[in-house]
Amino acid sequence: MDPDELYTLRAQYWLGHYGLSIDEAKSTARRPMTPQLKVEREEFYLRALLELKQYDDVIREAQSGDKGPGIRALCFRAKYDSPATPEASKESILSELQLLVSDASTSSATAQLVAAQTFLSHGEMTKEALSCVHLGTTMEHLALTVQIYIRMDRIDLAKKTLASMKQADEEAVLTQLCSVYINLAVGRSEVQDAIHTLGSLTEQYGNSPILLNLNASAYIIAGRYSEAETCLTEAISEEEGTGSSSDTLINLVVCYQQLGKGMDAIGPVLEQLKRGFASHPFVQGLARVEGAFERESIKYKVAA
Repeated sequence: MDPDELYTLRAQYWLGHYGLSIDEAKSTARRPMTPQLKVEREEFYLRALLELKQYDDVIREAQSGDKGPGIRALCFRAKYDSPATPEASKESILSELQLLVSDASTSSATAQLVAAQTFLSHGEMTKEALSCVHLGTTMEHLALTVQIYIRMDRIDLAKKTLASMKQADEEAVLTQLCSVYINLAVGRSEVQDAIHTLGSLTEQYGNSPILLNLNASAYIIAGRYSEAETCLTEAISEEEGTGSSSDTLINLVVCYQQLGKGMDAIGPVLEQLKRGFASHPFVQGLARVEGAFERESIKYKVAA
């Protein structure tokens, strides 16, 4: 069996075509393949369901039968992300995930990846996330390592990790995406490289909310705000079934500001962001700034 039997499934997932990746997973389920590929196919299927916010489906599938560490980790992530899970229960979920990946005999590449992503979404566990993936046993590990280094403002280490990815497979989808992430992090001097790579990926695989947001980010850096707005409007349309992502809403706020739009346009987007993503670092940072402004404004309040 060719190890690239799941190439299309992986590529569609990595690029944010979650519906297509689910269809591909169902299609490949009818083909003969090794037990290892069968497990990977199921993991990608559940990961796509998770991205579409079908948390109950992931939990139900993950709890049926004797599942491996990757699928158990996905079950924890579904519980963590589910709106039905109380905030007070999330710390225990994180502890269970840490326990799962702490022992090599009970962990797997997918479990490490899912744990790292969950730790990052928690907002204050960057070190723990990096420890899960920095050794780079898979291309996905390396790709997430690049993103973590960018978050840490260590572009030098991100570029070093990208060099390892290029050495393994320069044309791989994840290698191209990581090149884009670094181009955008560096700024305007490399933004044209990002736009070129994104154009190639879009031409080959079609648009997705992920690609549209990356294109919008590139256009914003390049000062092409109208084109960025067009991308974000399309992303909102693409995300209609699951609701706009935090990336789309944050990019839209930035784009509207650069276009000189007032709070009549920006305000509703901010309110949607606050309602849907209260724990997002951007929203929490905004709350701190607004709180500081309110405290200062009281000092200068003129009595009636």
